[in-house]
Amino acid sequence: MSTPDQQHEATAEKPPTAGDAIERARAAGRTALIGYLPAGYPSIDESVEAAVQLGENGVDVIEIGLPYSDPVMDGPVIQAATSHALANGFHTRDVFEVVRRITERTDAAVVVMTYWNLVDRMGVDEFARRLAEAGGAGLVTPDLVPEEAGEWFEASEEHGLDRIFLTAPSSSDERVRLAVESSRGFVYGVSVMGVTGARGKVSDAAERVVARAKAAGARNVCVGLGISSADHVREIGSYADGAIVGTALVKALRDGGPEAVGALARELAAGTAKES
Repeated sequence: MSTPDQQHEATAEKPPTAGDAIERARAAGRTALIGYLPAGYPSIDESVEAAVQLGENGVDVIEIGLPYSDPVMDGPVIQAATSHALANGFHTRDVFEVVRRITERTDAAVVVMTYWNLVDRMGVDEFARRLAEAGGAGLVTPDLVPEEAGEWFEASEEHGLDRIFLTAPSSSDERVRLAVESSRGFVYGVSVMGVTGARGKVSDAAERVVARAKAAGARNVCVGLGISSADHVREIGSYADGAIVGTALVKALRDGGPEAVGALARELAAGTAKES
């Protein structure tokens, strides 16, 4: 049994960053697995349990979506889930409780995916401070471009948070360079144009997105949009550092609860082993 001092040291230990988690996977010869779930769906308690299931079943980085009323990047499955959370009274401030409860129970890195208006409305430094205090590793910001991210750069430096910007098949060379230079933790490579959603196969544009980010100097590039199976994860792992799964996990939560999320995570994790 641990002593009170040992327990204090354990709780005081800084949670892993997304970069830490990806490096840990790399050292183990694996593709990092990133799993997305919306906060507060279908309830706060169930969203926490589902996220813990991810951490206990092979997911390296847990991406928690902050429900928003106008989610322009999200497909119908995630839109329905976030609308449900909002209808149940989920507030932006509730995400910090969700993150805290997850980080207390798993050693996966936890990042929040949010549309920028929600951060701006609370106050960038206030949001960053509360996220760091909850044990969060950083933010994925799909609608924030580096040229408009001055406050976020300052707050993320002050509070030691990852900055995860997106790059897409349509990104100019300059946009790719800026995304790479501005990111910390990993660069989010969007494999297809359009909204999120599970697909039968991964877009062949994904490899080009990764190659361009690597050419611009990215250490870690993780690919999302359209990934739903261990075979997809294995394919992504042949050229990327991580695979991001969202819609398939939200469907599992919708249809089978947190236990189904854990089962799918185990299946996906089977595709993470790199071929030697």
